[in-house]
Amino acid sequence: MRPQIGWVKLNCDGAWKGSGTLAGCGGLLRDSDGRWIKGYFKKIGMCDAFHAEMWGMYLGLDLAWRENTTHLIVESDSKVLVDMITKNSNFGGTTPTLVKRIRQLLSLSWTVKITHTWREGNRSADWLANFSISIDSLDFHILENPPSELQSLLFDDFFEACMPRNVHLIS
Repeated sequence: MRPQIGWVKLNCDGAWKGSGTLAGCGGLLRDSDGRWIKGYFKKIGMCDAFHAEMWGMYLGLDLAWRENTTHLIVESDSKVLVDMITKNSNFGGTTPTLVKRIRQLLSLSWTVKITHTWREGNRSADWLANFSISIDSLDFHILENPPSELQSLLFDDFFEACMPRNVHLIS
């Protein structure tokens, strides 16, 4: 769903491939009309899926802040991370450093709402996160324009296309 007029939406995601050897993150900022503002991705290297999700949110929030965003809606498909940030819960008695950094960004002078979305609603961020794994560089990449391969997903998002959810039932 598109944010209200005057708000920016950040979709962020992490990606992890095979036994902890490769991870990356990515995301995108869009305006209230659903138009691309900026995108980003970063190959992280070795970490688990949860840390990739944290990196995706942290880097997206930092980019939105540097873009002088004043009202931001953050969508992540990591329910654990959303709950950890919004409910001030911790992980096994400790709070990860990246969660502390995310909370520091949230305490700045802006309005931020963090929400959970299903992975079907986060396909563009998922594409960027997975793309990050395929590149050689560990640099943080900011995209002024969306990659052509992402156009069909952005089109679906722009027109709020309904995506079926695959659910496997166990009998």
